[in-house]
Amino acid sequence: MNDDLPRTDEEWRARLDAGQYEVLRCSATEAPFSGAYWDTKDQGTYRCAGCGAELFRSEAKYDSGTGWPSFFEAVDPERVTTRPDHSLGRVRTEALCARCGGHLGHLFDDGPEPTGLRYCMNSAALDLKKDEA
Repeated sequence: MNDDLPRTDEEWRARLDAGQYEVLRCSATEAPFSGAYWDTKDQGTYRCAGCGAELFRSEAKYDSGTGWPSFFEAVDPERVTTRPDHSLGRVRTEALCARCGGHLGHLFDDGPEPTGLRYCMNSAALDLKKDEA
């Protein structure tokens, strides 16, 4: 972890609101169609709500029909790390912020071209910095 990031649970709780904390630090999942960004069409850069790392551009966002914001690629593949997730009785691929280790959502291989990937993210894990008009 980076030196400017919280190190303790108490520090993370102070930095994040309750929903962000549950998603980013406890790997919770928001209900579909409930998050702030699932149907947002605004242009900009989606950053990690925990540390501010740039993760996704709006140009890579698409409507997956799942009720969560979905992207077919990250700004840089090294900014989103993955690991196996064995919860819910099946194996999925968990997506995490490479900078702070926060849980973002899951990565699936059923997305559109050109990558075939679907980064299915929780809105609470993201912060959209809109492009200036």
